[in-house]
Amino acid sequence: MHHISDAAGISVGLIYRYFASKEAVIGALAEEHKKELTQLLERARSAPTLLASLEILLTSHCCENQPQMHSAFVVDLFAEAGRNPAMATLVRDVLEAGAAGITEVIARAPEMRDAPHGLKPREVTELILAASRGAIMRDVLEHSEVSAAERHERQLKVVRQLWKLLFDHASEPALT
Repeated sequence: MHHISDAAGISVGLIYRYFASKEAVIGALAEEHKKELTQLLERARSAPTLLASLEILLTSHCCENQPQMHSAFVVDLFAEAGRNPAMATLVRDVLEAGAAGITEVIARAPEMRDAPHGLKPREVTELILAASRGAIMRDVLEHSEVSAAERHERQLKVVRQLWKLLFDHASEPALT
C-alpha cells in the first residue's frame, strides 16, 4: 500500500477512505488495466500486419510514463497472487482477458493459415507472453540504466527476432 500511496502522491489513510482493503485497490487497478488492454487490443486488431500488431502489443509497456513503476507493480502483484488466492484469481482473470485477445488477433492473421511449426494460436500467444514477462522483469532490474527510447528499441528487436523464429520458418516441420 505504501508503494501505491507514494505513486499516487496521497497517504495510505486517504486510500483506505475510498477502498475497503488492499484487494479492493488492486481490483480497481485491475479493472482499469483491463480497459486499457481492450484499447490496446483494438489498436493491435487494426494494424495492417500481424508483425505490426505484435509490435504494438509487446512494446506498450515500455513507452508509458514510469515503465519501471508499472513493471515493479506487476512483479509485486504476481508475488501477492502467490500468497493470496483472491489476488491469484484476479491476476488470472486479467491475464486470461489479455491472452484471449492476443490469441484472437493471432488466429485471424494470414500468417496462421500455415501455422508456424504446427503451433496453435494460443501456443504462439503463450510464447509472446513469456517474452513480454521477461521484458517486464528486465525493466525492473535495469530501470535506471535504460531510457524509454532504448527500452522501446530493445523490445522491438525482441519482437522482430521472435517473429523471425516463428514465421520465417513456417514451412519447417512441427517442433516436437
